[in-house]
Amino acid sequence: MKENLTDVKGVKIIPLGGLEQIGMNITAFEYEDSIIVVDCGLSFPEDDMLGIDLVIPDVTYLKENISKVKGFVITHGHEDHIGALPYILRDINVPIYATKLTIGIIENKLKEHNLLKSTKRKVIKYGQSINLGCFRIEFIRSNHSIADAAALAIFTPAGIIVHTGDFKVDYTPVFGSTIDLQRFGELGKKGVLALMCDSTNVERPGYTPSEKTVGKTFDNIFAESSRSRIIVATFASNVDRVQQIINSADKYGRKVVIEGRSMVNIITTASELGYINMPSNIMIDIEQMKNYPDEKIVLITTGSQGEAMAALPRMAASIHKKISIKPGDTVIFSSTPIPGNEKPVFKVINDLSMKGAKVIFQDTHVSGHACQEEIKLIYALTKPKYAIPVHGEYRHLMKHAELAQNMGIPKENTFIISSGDVLEVSDQKAGVVGKVPAQGIFVDGLGVGDVGNIVLRDRQHLSENGLLIVVVTLEKYTNQILSGPDIVSRGFVYVRESENLMDEARIVVSDALDKCLSKNNADWGKMKNEIKDSLSDYLWKKTKRNPMILPIIMEVN
Repeated sequence: MKENLTDVKGVKIIPLGGLEQIGMNITAFEYEDSIIVVDCGLSFPEDDMLGIDLVIPDVTYLKENISKVKGFVITHGHEDHIGALPYILRDINVPIYATKLTIGIIENKLKEHNLLKSTKRKVIKYGQSINLGCFRIEFIRSNHSIADAAALAIFTPAGIIVHTGDFKVDYTPVFGSTIDLQRFGELGKKGVLALMCDSTNVERPGYTPSEKTVGKTFDNIFAESSRSRIIVATFASNVDRVQQIINSADKYGRKVVIEGRSMVNIITTASELGYINMPSNIMIDIEQMKNYPDEKIVLITTGSQGEAMAALPRMAASIHKKISIKPGDTVIFSSTPIPGNEKPVFKVINDLSMKGAKVIFQDTHVSGHACQEEIKLIYALTKPKYAIPVHGEYRHLMKHAELAQNMGIPKENTFIISSGDVLEVSDQKAGVVGKVPAQGIFVDGLGVGDVGNIVLRDRQHLSENGLLIVVVTLEKYTNQILSGPDIVSRGFVYVRESENLMDEARIVVSDALDKCLSKNNADWGKMKNEIKDSLSDYLWKKTKRNPMILPIIMEVN
């Protein structure tokens, strides 16, 4: 008997990151016994994540369904789309499919983590399709601030899902061709079940300017700064931007020095693969800089976001081993601060200005993300049944939903979901049908996931109020106090200036111990609690502070 159309199952869309935040993009698509994973990014820690280096997605759901997982399909080579791969591949070792430059950048990461031999990788061309389980995925040419970005058409038994990845519509890209709008239109004619579209710039009206406009600005700055050394800070992965800096350097007869580990890695990969056109002999090593006058040098560096360990902030703080800022240097910031990063960026700008450098950050950057009119264009071409805004904070997703409704998508067909939601869509109906873990896992040094919310809460507590350690030594069997209580303060008060407070605190602890021991209560747990409670009450009354109190009881014969 033929199955009735109303029995067609929906395809499950499960974002494990990248919603309610910009970064850590990863989405699973599931139909019966097949799962594909689009992107696998990381995000950088927020201010309250003390000591955390990176945040990677929680892939518990994928581990539990490992037999269904067919592969990672990657849209482009930015950290927020590929950065978590070296951590996740240890548990989920499935093949990676991506375009040439993206695979090149991923291979750099895999080398660093000794995963190159154990990971299957396949380079996919635009227009090519791959079959993974019951999914067919087609890579569509797109534009972004890194070359070789792709949008995806995911053909599922329930219908076609179009995922834009990060994109903009650039009619005059620096490298490669314009986004394949024709293909979006063809898919729209076939019928698109759902559109998952980038929301990063959805609050901005109009169009995002072409990457080429930045080249003109660089040319003007180079012409005006003919007597000074030029330092340009940009994102390591913005290969097209680096190309334009090299073009201007070539035009004005300057040598190019590249500084910053991630910048060197990506540019080496891009030039090996032919994504950067390097005039011969234009590149020189940082050691050779001293052989050239300042007006013949351009330094391309990392640190445009004020990251403490990157090259430019180290130069600004005079702690860079090889380069110091001189009065008269021209420093160009070719990026805008990521939301929340404004403070460190302006600190670097102030430090540079105090050293006499001229800092330029107007018109030296264009976004790699689509503004409202470009997003509308994609809706007009694909005419999806359902709109699922992705890649944005909640306010972006709300604005995007409003835009989708203006483009004729009914309100009930627009879904604002959160990471961890399981959205099932079919031609008949769509809705959230469940939830999976998607909290984000903290990476601290070599530890992955060993720092959780409780440890972070302790770090917060320590950072705000400090620590008091109370040490007491008891005699075994008789429970006589042999020494102590001694109190050690770290980050609570300066002991030498608070002798009275510390003396009184010792008395409070002694009284608490006497109270316990007089009742013949030698249970250490109860003793520690009694010490904590009484000392905490006393300190709160005296100082209105709540340090962490750590009682240590020792026993000797």
